[in-house]
Amino acid sequence: MTRIQVAKTYKLFVNGAFPRSESGRSWPIASLSGDVHLCLASRKDLRDAVEAARAAQPKWQASTAYNRGQILYRMAEMMEGKRRELAEAVESVAEQTAPARLTKGPGARRTSKTMQSTAPRTSASLRSFNAPLSAVAEVAAAIDRLVYYAGWCDKYAQVLGCHNPVAGPYYNFTVPEPTGVVGVVAPDASPLLGLISLLAPALVPGNTTIVIASNTNPIPAAVLGEVLATSDLPPGVVNILTGKRDELLPHLAPHRDIDAMTAAGLSVSEAQLLREGVAENLKRVCIYDAAALMAGQSGQGLEQIRACVEFKTIWHPAIA
Repeated sequence: MTRIQVAKTYKLFVNGAFPRSESGRSWPIASLSGDVHLCLASRKDLRDAVEAARAAQPKWQASTAYNRGQILYRMAEMMEGKRRELAEAVESVAEQTAPARLTKGPGARRTSKTMQSTAPRTSASLRSFNAPLSAVAEVAAAIDRLVYYAGWCDKYAQVLGCHNPVAGPYYNFTVPEPTGVVGVVAPDASPLLGLISLLAPALVPGNTTIVIASNTNPIPAAVLGEVLATSDLPPGVVNILTGKRDELLPHLAPHRDIDAMTAAGLSVSEAQLLREGVAENLKRVCIYDAAALMAGQSGQGLEQIRACVEFKTIWHPAIA
C-alpha cells in the first residue's frame, strides 16, 4: 500500500481561532520536519484581525496589571513546553515559491505537482533534530525576554508616570495609558526573538496587536500562535498573519483603526511606507534596528514600552 504524506498547513491566528485565509492561498516551505504550508493572508484577513483587536482592546486594558503580568508569564511557560518545536521552526529553511506557484481555492489544502517539484527540500540530516546553539539560544532568549516584560506590567506606570509640581491648589499627575491597537512587523533576522521583542512591550500596558510575521521564516510565528491559544490570553489580543509584506504593508500602514506601528529590520522603502501611514490618523511609528533589538539587555527596556503608550495629565483640586 502506498503511503501518502499530507503536508501540515499552519493557519492564521485571528481572534483566538485558526482560520484559513479567505483567499484560499498558501505557499510551501521546507522545514526540519518536512515540507509544510502556510496560509497567505489577504487584505480581508487583515481587516478581520483589526476588528478582532479593536473589540478585545477595552477588556484587555481594563484587566489588572497583575493579571496581564500573569498571562505573559503563562505565555513564557507554554513556550517552554514547545521549546524544541520552536527551535526547529527557527532553524527552518524558509524559501517562498514564486507567486505563480501559489495554490488557490480548494487546491490550497493539498500539495500540487508544481509545488512538489519546486518547493525546496530538506536533507535527511536536517530532518533529525540537531539544532545548533543559535536556534536553541534564540528560543531561550525569547522566553527570557517575555518573562522580563511580564515583570514590568505592574511597574511601568510608576516609573513612566509622575507627580508634577504645579503652582496652585492642585495635584497634577501624568499617567501612561495604552495606545490602543498596535501593528507589529517582525524582522526576518531572528524571527522568534525579534517578534517577541516587539510584541511583549506592546502587550504590557494593555494594547492589542496585529502581527505580520517574518517574510522569510514565518513558521516560528505560526507556532507561537499555537502557544498563545493555550496561554490564557483573551481572544483578539494577539492576531498573527503570515503573508507577504509587500501585499499587507500598503493596507496596514494607512489603516485608520490602527493607532501605532512598531517594526524592525525593514527596507528603506518599507520604512518610508509605514511613516507615510502617519498622515491617515497621526499614528506613532517606531522602527528599530534589528541587530540592536536582539542585542541582549540593550534590546529590552522601558523605551520599547514607552513607544506603545500615551500620556494623560490629570489636574485634581487639593483640599486644604
